[in-house]
Amino acid sequence: MVKALTDSNFDTETKEGVVLVDFWATWCGPCRMQSPIIDELDEEMGDKVSFTKMDVDANPSTPQEFGIMGIPTLLIKKDGEVVEKLVGFTPKERLEEVLEQYV
Repeated sequence: MVKALTDSNFDTETKEGVVLVDFWATWCGPCRMQSPIIDELDEEMGDKVSFTKMDVDANPSTPQEFGIMGIPTLLIKKDGEVVEKLVGFTPKERLEEVLEQYV
């Protein structure tokens, strides 16, 4: 299951293993297109990757800290370090390719 992150639990939830964070907002069309892809990948790769989402409107501090200017932005962290940042809608095949490098 894709876990919702907040400014207060972000560091704790993303400090171990491979974590994908989907920065999104309810009003964002491309974010709504990205969401089912994240859900599918969670089902397929959830044993190797933690899939998470953060609503940028409800949690402004973390996106600001990571310089998130456009959404959707997908941040991939490995053991607490940012290893990849994908801005804009990312097709499933491309996202799988990127994630496979880190698992």
